[in-house]
Amino acid sequence: MSTISVGAEDAAWVDGNVLAGPLREVMGTDLTVAELTCAECRTTRPLAAMRVFDRAPGLVARCPGCEEVVMRVVRTAGRVLVDLRGSLLLSLPVPTA
Repeated sequence: MSTISVGAEDAAWVDGNVLAGPLREVMGTDLTVAELTCAECRTTRPLAAMRVFDRAPGLVARCPGCEEVVMRVVRTAGRVLVDLRGSLLLSLPVPTA
């Protein structure tokens, strides 16, 4: 996992692999192999390549190219909320038998 300082706010981020556990728990598969297409810059990258900020109540994934938010993951008492408003497409490989 990478930790790097970004911008004037000096906010540290980790790579998208940190999303593997919370998303696997509710979706039953490893989504770090999924690809997200950013709604802002239209670039497609693996979820694992996203910059995730984990110092809020939840996880915020940003596109490493344009820094726009592509995914938010928040756990409440009985739910996991996944907001993909900043993504045009979530692409998953089809599992082989």
